[in-house]
Amino acid sequence: MQELKIEADFQEKVLKNTKPVLVDFFATWCGPCKMLVPVLEKLSDSNKDIDIIKVDTDKFPDLAAKFMVQAIPTLILFDKGNSIATQAGFQNQDALEKWIKKSLGK
Repeated sequence: MQELKIEADFQEKVLKNTKPVLVDFFATWCGPCKMLVPVLEKLSDSNKDIDIIKVDTDKFPDLAAKFMVQAIPTLILFDKGNSIATQAGFQNQDALEKWIKKSLGK
C-alpha cells in the first residue's frame, strides 16, 4: 500500500498498471478514513495480486473531481486502466474482499 506523492504518478501506478488497483480517496481529518487504514493494510498484506494506492483528496482535488468523488472514503477499483467499481464509506476486510472479487468476476 502506498500513498500518491505527485499527481503524475497516478497514470503510471493506476492507469498503466497491469494488476488491478484499489484506489482509496481519503482525507487526513476523516474519521472513517482513519478506521479504514488498518483494514487496507491487512488487505494489502493478504492480496499481493492487487495494488492499493491512497490519494489524499486535499492534496489532489483535481483527481477526486475527475473520478467524481463526493464522499470520503471512496474506494475505486481499477482493472486494466478502467474504473470498474466504486464504493463509498467504511467497509470491513471481509466485505471489501467480497466486493473486490465480485467486481473482478472471481
